[in-house]
Amino acid sequence: MMPRSSCKDVFFVAAALLLAMSVVAHAAADKKEKQQGRLLYGKVLDQHDNPVVNAVVYLTNTRTHAVKTYIVGQDGLYRFPGLSNVDYEVYAQHNGHKSDTRSLSQFDDRSQVYIDLKIQNP
Repeated sequence: MMPRSSCKDVFFVAAALLLAMSVVAHAAADKKEKQQGRLLYGKVLDQHDNPVVNAVVYLTNTRTHAVKTYIVGQDGLYRFPGLSNVDYEVYAQHNGHKSDTRSLSQFDDRSQVYIDLKIQNP
């Protein structure tokens, strides 16, 4: 039979190991969630809030200057999933008319960001 102080030591070591394992598992789960990236989505609208069909949305990574494009459908919706945690600029263009350029900051910690882009006189 073990001395009483030795049983307490084993209990505390086991509890410390379980706590450490749960912290590591939680950190791994958080990392996996963040690896999926952010979602930027929204609508391209005219001055009367109607969808602008076939507008092209341009998304620029301000760090690498890589550009992604999206051609909107009948509903005017666009979406850019799986974005890294860096700064982006987004704007829409249709028939020579352009929306204002909007920004998505690396400090914006939302996993889903909705931005409407308005084109005047499309």
